[in-house]
Amino acid sequence: MPILEILDYAGVAVFAATGALSASRKQLDIIGYLFLASVTGIGGGTMRDVILGATPVFWVMNPAYLIVCACAGLIVFLTSHRFESRYRLLVWLDAVGLSAYCVMGAAKGLAATGSPIVALVTGMLTATFGGILRDLLAGEPSVLLRPEIYVTAALVGAGAFVVATLVGLPLAASSALGVAAAFAVRGGALRYGWTLPTGKAGPGRDPDEVM
Repeated sequence: MPILEILDYAGVAVFAATGALSASRKQLDIIGYLFLASVTGIGGGTMRDVILGATPVFWVMNPAYLIVCACAGLIVFLTSHRFESRYRLLVWLDAVGLSAYCVMGAAKGLAATGSPIVALVTGMLTATFGGILRDLLAGEPSVLLRPEIYVTAALVGAGAFVVATLVGLPLAASSALGVAAAFAVRGGALRYGWTLPTGKAGPGRDPDEVM
């Protein structure tokens, strides 16, 4: 199986598992598990394909991705009660999914357009959009609002893959470098609390105060 196809299935499966873990935290039924697993697993790739005009999108062309999501959701449904901290598992699995999917998204963007800039954007969107949808639908605090580095990790991984590809490294080496770079940044942010500088302005006022 080609390395990019492995990363594609891995990203879908891991993100689907994080969606199912969110369903577990909300104590949803099995349909809720399968729904959140599927939306999270295919959300980022769907956004990528729509932006690139690659329609029908990937899971319509190959429904095996939906089966992967369903299997991940079912496994989490049967086993999630065994984990001491489902949220800790969720954020670390999300880091793994982000690392795989930012490379996959960048590879598709680069192949479709030849533009490194587009590849960075598609890598970032592929790696983050599913997690954003998951948190929105599950009523969880959005990963974008957490202080630790998140989107930047996807950009670093996609950037490492694109640069390595452009300088002529083999696909497997470029992919491994991109995955490792993204996971190092996101994992370091989770472990050590790495953040980017924030704005110095004060918090926004309540809308009623300015009406």
